[in-house]
Amino acid sequence: MNVKKDFSSAVGNTPLILLRSFSEETGCNIYGKAEFLNPGGSVKDRAALFIVEDAEKKGLLKPGGTVVEGTAGNTGIGLTHICNSKGYKTLIVIPDTQSQEKIDLLKTLGAEVRTVPAVPYKDPNNYVKVSERIAEELGNAVWANQFDNVANRNAHYLTTGPEIWEQTDGEVDAWITSLGTGGTFAGVSLFLKKKNPKIKTVVADPFGSGIYNFVKKGEVLAEGSSFTEGIGNGRITENMKGAPMDDAIRVTDEECLKVVYQLLHKDGLFLGGSSGINVGAAVKLAKELGPGHNIVTILCDSGARYQSRIFNEEWLLSKGYSIPK
Repeated sequence: MNVKKDFSSAVGNTPLILLRSFSEETGCNIYGKAEFLNPGGSVKDRAALFIVEDAEKKGLLKPGGTVVEGTAGNTGIGLTHICNSKGYKTLIVIPDTQSQEKIDLLKTLGAEVRTVPAVPYKDPNNYVKVSERIAEELGNAVWANQFDNVANRNAHYLTTGPEIWEQTDGEVDAWITSLGTGGTFAGVSLFLKKKNPKIKTVVADPFGSGIYNFVKKGEVLAEGSSFTEGIGNGRITENMKGAPMDDAIRVTDEECLKVVYQLLHKDGLFLGGSSGINVGAAVKLAKELGPGHNIVTILCDSGARYQSRIFNEEWLLSKGYSIPK
């Protein structure tokens, strides 16, 4: 029988999808790794699994224990699924700027959810730092620490990268995706560079993040803002350190919206804003490289987690945008 024994064993081995409308537009093959098809619904299932199993192997997570994390949503969702399947509890600290769909889903899954004001990382009340303090105060608890726990990028070095290499028969010219923790970008970049140093590894960045200027100018400097969630950063995390970053491409919210709606109406893919940034950057990279190249990016999660925002006309109008025609 070809079955998965549990939730954890169903994580990964997602398909690689040719994004036909964008490929025809650019003359390149632009592929999206369909991470929204993970059992918990996002790319973060991989990091969640590796973080929990790493804590188990180290003896840090005991039966009946609690996993605490500060997250923009998807890592918390992945952790809660994994912990439910393994008999652990989860306590999630999330900025109050994140979509209501993600907060509601966390509660539905059984996580204890604490929303906090969105403040910069240097502030002691930043959601990541609050989660660390809570983990220290609780008994029988571990802090997932997705930003600086390199079990995160190891998940992608050991699974996502090899899958992409196998699915493309090694015919990859460029790998491009956005960074939040940096785990996905770094793990895949390190693996692909090991297989072929000529592969370009490029950062996709929204405005409001400092990674673009870090790659271009050597300093983490944020400019502008973005409505996208869970991507971009104002610091270099442990997961990012040592990752090869050959170049960076920035995508505006308006460009992101056009991509997200094109993905829906022309490619049949209902995806969130981070996928819009990723594919938008892949399109720009394709135009830079010229026709005939194979470019891979990540399709992070479903648009269902953002229906009250980027798929809601009233919300878009309140931000000065309209639904792309």
